[in-house]
Formats: sequence, structure tokens, C-alpha cells
Amino acid sequence: MTGPTTPETRLWTPAGFQEDEWTHAESADALSGNGRFILPLQVFLDLDPEVRRSAKERLGVLLQPGDQLEKIADLLDQLSLVALAFPAFSDGRSFSKGELLRGRYHFEGAVRATGQVLVDQLPHMLRLGFDEFEISNPVLLKRLEEGRTGGLGLYYQPAAVPEPKGPKYSWRRVRSS
Repeated sequence: MTGPTTPETRLWTPAGFQEDEWTHAESADALSGNGRFILPLQVFLDLDPEVRRSAKERLGVLLQPGDQLEKIADLLDQLSLVALAFPAFSDGRSFSKGELLRGRYHFEGAVRATGQVLVDQLPHMLRLGFDEFEISNPVLLKRLEEGRTGGLGLYYQPAAVPEPKGPKYSWRRVRSS
């Protein structure tokens, strides 16, 4: 079991840096203690259904890029958090999972990005519905400490987190602040 985050990793949300209440655990034994735990997919699936239901507020699952989101689709109401791993900057499969969680499955819990979260990826993750980020990249940490999230001011494509519509045409968007 690891701590909420390593000392060089910080939890960031759109409201700023936060204390991480969640701990990454490798087994279901962690549930015997107090706290909130992020379990690997197979450990979560192997839990007794009654344990999953009763521990919802303190139960999260970690999906690796190769894990199938469909395995938890019917269990999303038993989760408060879904963490999606980004083990390498070149592996974008978790972007799709984040969008599917919000768009197709209407998941209302927290969607967290873990691993290699980089400067140019953060604005896209926010648009897809990610709302928590375990940040270890020093450049991104510095920019977030300065209050700079980056991104473009105007988008043409819709997103899981919609922008306010501009005047006259639905595809015109208001510049974000």
C-alpha cells in the first residue's frame, strides 16, 4: 500500500492543490482500516458485492490503459472515484475512458488522472471530464502553482464539460477565461 501520493506527487483539482484523501492499495485488506482506497481493477471486481455497496464512499478503482471499462460499467454506482492511469505520454487510451465515463455512462463521481500527466494534456483532460490529477511533472507543478493551466481560449468541438454558447450559432463558443 502506498500513501495518498508520493512526496513529489501532488493532487490538483480545478479548485487548486488539495490534500489527497485517497490511498492506492494493492489488496482488499486495506478496506479493514479507515480511509478511502483506490484498488486495482481485479481486486475491485473480486470484492463481495455487499462490501462494494457498503463501502461506496471510500472505494475507488484504478484502470490501466489495457483494462476494459465495460467491466465496471454496471458497477459505477458503487464507486466514488475512477482513477485512469497514464503510464506513458504516448499512451492516450485513458483519454477515451475518461470521455466514456462522463459521456456514455454519466458517471458522477471523481475521474482522476494518474501517472504521466503533462502540461499540454491537462486542458484536454479537463474538457473530457477529468476533475482530479496526480501531478508529478515538475513543469506542470510549477505552472499550476502559478495558476496557469494552459489550453486554448476558443473551441469548435463539443466536450464532456460544455463551454457556454456564443451568440447566434450553437457552434460559436464564448472565449474561456
